[in-house]
Amino acid sequence: MRQGTTPVLVREGFSWGALFFGPLWLAAHRAWIPAVLTMVAIVLITFLAPDGVATVLMVGLGWLLGLAGQDLRRWSLDHRGYLLAQVVAAHTELAALERLLTRRPDLRGSYMPPEMAR
Repeated sequence: MRQGTTPVLVREGFSWGALFFGPLWLAAHRAWIPAVLTMVAIVLITFLAPDGVATVLMVGLGWLLGLAGQDLRRWSLDHRGYLLAQVVAAHTELAALERLLTRRPDLRGSYMPPEMAR
């Protein structure tokens, strides 16, 4: 988390959005460098690989993005100056947020109006 900014929760695990939408999903999460590199890979595969091979490579690229999508988001956040504040495990984003704020009460002001934070 960067000083003075709202913390970002990034889930761990497979990303279906990255699998199906690839560079658009990455761009929506402001992971610009991976989004551009993925677009370059898609263009190169489309124009340089034979048809059967291109299909296999595109499926493989999509699967790889699904597996590494959240890691690419974390990498992009790291390069934008965010720091890892806490690792929490929970079944839902709301439960993860609750655990984060319990463990790190100094972050409460980032999620709630200052008059509500204790």
